[in-house]
Amino acid sequence: MPLRLDSPLAVAVGDGNAKTLQKAFGMSVVADLLTHYPRRYANRGELTPILDLPKGETVTIVAEVMKVDVRDMKNRRGAMMTVDIGDGVGRMVLTFFAKYRGQLEWREKELRIGRRGVFTGKVGDYRGVTQFAHPQYEMFDDELRARTQADVLVTTPLPIYPATASLTTWQIEKMIGTVLDALGPVPEPVPDEVRREDGLLDARTALERVHRPSTKDEIAPAIRTLRMHEALTLQTALMQQRYLVRMLDATARPAKPGGLLERFDAALPFELTPDQKAVGETIAADLIGGAPMNRLVQGEVGSGKTLVALRAMLQVAETGGQAALIAPTEVLAAQHLRSITKMLGPQLAPLVMPTLLTGQMSAPERRKAALRVAAGQALIVVGTHALLGEKTTFADLGLVVVDEQHRFGVEQREALRAKGTSPHALVLTATPIPRTVAMTVFGDLDTSVIRTMPSGRAGIETFVAPLADHPGWFARVWERAAEEIAQGRQVFAVCAAIDTADGAQEADQERFADEEESRGPRWGVVQLQEALATHPSLSAVRIAGLHGRMAADEKDAIMQSFARGDIDLLVATTVIEVGVDVPNASTMIVLEADRFGVSQLHQLRGRIGRGGVPGLCLLVTEAEQGTPARDRVDAVAATLDGFVLAEVDLDLRGEGDVLGARQSGARSSLKLLRVIKDADLIAQARAIAEGIIEEDPALERHEGLRDAMAQRLTIEDRAALAKN
Repeated sequence: MPLRLDSPLAVAVGDGNAKTLQKAFGMSVVADLLTHYPRRYANRGELTPILDLPKGETVTIVAEVMKVDVRDMKNRRGAMMTVDIGDGVGRMVLTFFAKYRGQLEWREKELRIGRRGVFTGKVGDYRGVTQFAHPQYEMFDDELRARTQADVLVTTPLPIYPATASLTTWQIEKMIGTVLDALGPVPEPVPDEVRREDGLLDARTALERVHRPSTKDEIAPAIRTLRMHEALTLQTALMQQRYLVRMLDATARPAKPGGLLERFDAALPFELTPDQKAVGETIAADLIGGAPMNRLVQGEVGSGKTLVALRAMLQVAETGGQAALIAPTEVLAAQHLRSITKMLGPQLAPLVMPTLLTGQMSAPERRKAALRVAAGQALIVVGTHALLGEKTTFADLGLVVVDEQHRFGVEQREALRAKGTSPHALVLTATPIPRTVAMTVFGDLDTSVIRTMPSGRAGIETFVAPLADHPGWFARVWERAAEEIAQGRQVFAVCAAIDTADGAQEADQERFADEEESRGPRWGVVQLQEALATHPSLSAVRIAGLHGRMAADEKDAIMQSFARGDIDLLVATTVIEVGVDVPNASTMIVLEADRFGVSQLHQLRGRIGRGGVPGLCLLVTEAEQGTPARDRVDAVAATLDGFVLAEVDLDLRGEGDVLGARQSGARSSLKLLRVIKDADLIAQARAIAEGIIEEDPALERHEGLRDAMAQRLTIEDRAALAKN
């Protein structure tokens, strides 16, 4: 019986091989193996430059045997074989050891002078000579086929696969060959007319040519076809999910004349920005539609996303519905509650009773809050993961607002949505998302962007303090902080750790170490507080520390104290990364800035310049010029535009797993598709998918696409998309 893409690997390649593939790469079905594409291609007639091999890395090369020597070892029992291989310019040595000389005879027969092969090993160095110790290898069958196929053999590309120490590239190549030989019909995901217009290959030919190309000219068209397959199956799944959500019935939540929303708007002491108005009108229309809203709102730090969300909450509250705002940290949840209560003012706050519900509240406080929520008295509920608990029930949950979406897994978001009947969903993020990532990861959400910033902001200047070039600037950083404090302003200082003495780290910190992975952070909150306490410029300054190991009430008390102006300099970890609003804070100092990601540095910088006070951000780093670590820091200093930085970040880091374990909990990731390079292809696939789902939502007339999705997207993938 022919194999299918969803056939178990054990049936295709045997139990032993299937277990090895599962352990090495998490593969379980034929599609997993066939989408394990070659990393690159070598020609059997081309040799890899030995002089360029990186020491300490496992590499695969094509080379020719130049010299063979077998001898007994002098100082201990056993025999040794050395094989010189070369590329005509550089040479290296393969070394093999055995208990006695006879055990090496079969290698002597294989590794004859003049033969070529593919060799895999860890690049070592012995007395200045590059070497592989006990490499794995496979020799080309030159001698058997040379007479009849010499030219073909030399020009046929050799696929080099991502491999492991236990699974070589040629073992993977053989298994893929076995599977391709036994593979039955392959579903054709792309509609025939699109395939003809775009000059794409059929699915079977594309798989054959990517794995077994006859010439290098066959490779590019195969990859282009398979990229479109990947883009179209993913975009169709997202469009189908969006369609299914729109088929659900949601309670309409219209605003009333003279109601809560109208009264709130009338009391605002400022004009909404054009973007706030436009996004607000879109959300208001979503809330009175028959289907649940499923909208992502992107906006720079301080652009007013919370205000937009609060207006949506009030519109829902007018119908007696409840809104739940889930935040990633206790500090941020408490901050949101204070901010919302303040914005509502004494007239409106008692009518909607904003209520905080977090895991670290005392039992009596939490019981009281939970009762308000269950009874429907609290129309606005703010909390952390505690809102997800089984004991938390809502009277009528009409709107779920998720702040900083990337901090929560889909299971957590789904648990909150399940507490209502098709509630509307609003996702907020201050981390700008490149257009292609938004299409690929959040493709089932409608997207709105707030770009314009509220007026009256003084702006932020950002400077790098490169200690590798100017060690003396470290002292100047703290003198500059003292100057700001002397003018009545406040300062944040952020560290990459809590206490470097015990290696404690902030759990949610996005850490980067690049070329200094072996060295931990130099500065923790504990160490910096101790150092600053004795700094001559800061002797009269009120300094406090804040980090994730503190109790919730202690963290909250310190933040409130800082907000009141009772603390001049707050030394903290990234717990202050999002949502903390202190208009008098003028300066952000980030120590070891190279240990943070681009988006994280941008978020931290967003804590300052929020009032009429000019912002100053100092990124302190010991990273050398030209290193990836320094490039990140320089990129942040070069622009305040988060959307530009999002593209830079994606470019510097690569897109990684775009469906992503962090986003979906699924094991799937993009294989050939690259969200930066293939932006136009993704947009094209999205347009095709939208047209298909509009006409044929169940894919009854697109059998090939339906089968390809069933075989390529796992149940976990589809479940993850459903929960998004």
